[in-house]
Amino acid sequence: MSIALPPSNTLSLPARAPVHTETASGGQGSPAATVSSTEILRGQKAVEINHNGATYRLQATRLGKLILTK
Repeated sequence: MSIALPPSNTLSLPARAPVHTETASGGQGSPAATVSSTEILRGQKAVEINHNGATYRLQATRLGKLILTK
């Protein structure tokens, strides 16, 4: 995952222990890392995320919800 921030900011996420998730079929899924939204947003209202050549915008609302748009 690549997060585009202004050049003066660098994003360094702490290492997290993998969290095992259940798949829809009930089986064991691949491990997923847990990252706090405050660590991703770092005081900003929104960040851009580059994924597979596309740019997405992750935005926090006034009600504390997250919106991911392409």
